[in-house]
Amino acid sequence: MLVKSKIKDIQSLAGKKYRDETGLFLMEGPKLVGELLVQDHTRVKEIFALDSWIETNLSKLKTVPYTVVSEAELLRISQLSTPNQVVAIVKQFEYPPLQTKGHLTLVCCGIQDPGNFGTIIRTADWFGVQQLVCSLDTVDQYNPKVVQASMGSLGRVSIFYQDLDHWLSAQKNIPVFAAVLNKEPLSLQKPLQEGILLIGNESKGIPSHLLSTEVTQFSIPGKGRAESLNVAVATGILLAQLS
Repeated sequence: MLVKSKIKDIQSLAGKKYRDETGLFLMEGPKLVGELLVQDHTRVKEIFALDSWIETNLSKLKTVPYTVVSEAELLRISQLSTPNQVVAIVKQFEYPPLQTKGHLTLVCCGIQDPGNFGTIIRTADWFGVQQLVCSLDTVDQYNPKVVQASMGSLGRVSIFYQDLDHWLSAQKNIPVFAAVLNKEPLSLQKPLQEGILLIGNESKGIPSHLLSTEVTQFSIPGKGRAESLNVAVATGILLAQLS
């Protein structure tokens, strides 16, 4: 049985401020939690799950503390609209130093929708892009909806938050590319072994002050009447061509 103080503590991890203070975040669902337990069970600080999930996964838990909860208790601590068997408190990931030389680096400029951002992380992982740089106004990577949408890729893609004006100006001899409207078609671009790829906010795109004359700009050509592509879908198309 969960006491009120523990419920409040878990619920507080839905907020960025408390996540930053504690260095923890929430991960939910059999697939995500089960995968992390196999990859790195030491990162899981505590688990709260239905008895049926505990019985099935007991061998994976090893030294991880766990508490059996009822469906009603799971509903109170879950951040999902439909709770799914298990909630884990997890230590935030530690990433190797950011190195743009010899890498394709994806840069998110003000991505606000957590579902989009989580899908972008998952897409980067699929195409082997190992690092992602975010503007300071991009949604937090440990937002519960981001974690869910990333489908386990959060720990495999290094994510850094930077002041993009200063960070980009410090990148020397690294080509910069940007996906914008009404430029040369993406199909003319060759795959990249090294470079920085800018993708923009869902409604505003890439800030104009980041698009200097040194930035190579191109577009994803369309045939229909839609005004624009979803940013996560666009990222998948870009990486399929460039990675």
